[in-house]
Amino acid sequence: MPSFHNGAVEIAYLDEGEGDPIVLVHGFASSKNVNWIYPTWVSDLRKDGRRVIALDNRGHGDSEKLYDSAAYEIAIMASDVIALLDHLGIERADIMGYSLGSRMTAILAREQPQRVRSAILGGIGIGLIEGGGPGENVAIALEAPSLEDVTDPVGRTFRAFADQTRSDHRALAACLRGSRRLMTSDEAAEIGVPVLIAVGTRDEIAGSAAALGRIIPGAEVLNIPNRDHMRAVGDKVYKVGVIDFLSRRQ
Repeated sequence: MPSFHNGAVEIAYLDEGEGDPIVLVHGFASSKNVNWIYPTWVSDLRKDGRRVIALDNRGHGDSEKLYDSAAYEIAIMASDVIALLDHLGIERADIMGYSLGSRMTAILAREQPQRVRSAILGGIGIGLIEGGGPGENVAIALEAPSLEDVTDPVGRTFRAFADQTRSDHRALAACLRGSRRLMTSDEAAEIGVPVLIAVGTRDEIAGSAAALGRIIPGAEVLNIPNRDHMRAVGDKVYKVGVIDFLSRRQ
């Protein structure tokens, strides 16, 4: 698996296919494999004639594990994406995130629009601004000796997912505590690149896609029917909507 360094931190990534580049940024406690390879996003986007790039966020997958929450400040995590583009010599790319990855993508769309051809915000709605995702209860669950020791229902969900993905629990707890900074409404309103917001209609973590769409100028909203936060990722409606959006963006 290829890797590069952003400062001292080693980041693993994949780079497959040819065509317009799209960078995929996975969610909390996930990985490029779980979010993008297994649900066939990589192969489907390649079939659509795209160069598909995906990284393991710091603390996740095959990337370096860090245990200081300050190393996971959301802008620092977003800088790994730009460092990857620089490493590959790519000036500008479409970027699709999911959940935490979408928060990173939104920061890049606002702060470095010259590098972002379009931004696809999967699994995040008004939660980008108002919060409501995993909190300290999840960090505590990750640090528990075992899943059986976790009583909080949300904590159990994320701990079970982290166990399933064989994640480093301490690194994830540090990531969760370090990456909590939210975007303000005024900041979101400054995003000027083409944006697609895609959220499952049963997603109780992301918050309203329509509410965020009213704040980001010109944003399109894609409702993924009858899918919650975990099950929306590989949905066919999501994939068809993204490929259609990419075909129309400038």
